[in-house]
Amino acid sequence: MTFRFAVLTVILAALIGAPSAYAQNAEGTWLTQAGDARVKISKCGGGICGHIVWLREPLDTATGQPATDSKNPNPALARRPMIGLPLFSGMEPAGPNKWSGQIYNADDGGTYASNISLTGADALRVEGCVGALCGGETWTRTGR
Repeated sequence: MTFRFAVLTVILAALIGAPSAYAQNAEGTWLTQAGDARVKISKCGGGICGHIVWLREPLDTATGQPATDSKNPNPALARRPMIGLPLFSGMEPAGPNKWSGQIYNADDGGTYASNISLTGADALRVEGCVGALCGGETWTRTGR
């Protein structure tokens, strides 16, 4: 009886601990909610970093050249390619399965306060705020 209890305890501990350990891993490639970009997230110091690795439309339709960060108010940065563009800065742990820092929005060239949280093994909630106005979307993990 004691042996069965010990085995049951080990199995329960493994089942309870496994999802928690996995869920805290935001590393990998994520497809944005609109499906227009893929972002690779990796460890960066004590937090996480993310950069664009794929675009549905990688070329600027006006020039036929690779898309650039044209909305960036800094002229030197406005010429950098979208592929490889860093999106997160200062993303540090802010609780279980959650990180806080800043996110860059290439659609308007602005950087905003942001929270990122895993809501499932393959779902990442990305939220940003400008003053009191907040919004967000859910990204989906691609490939394993």
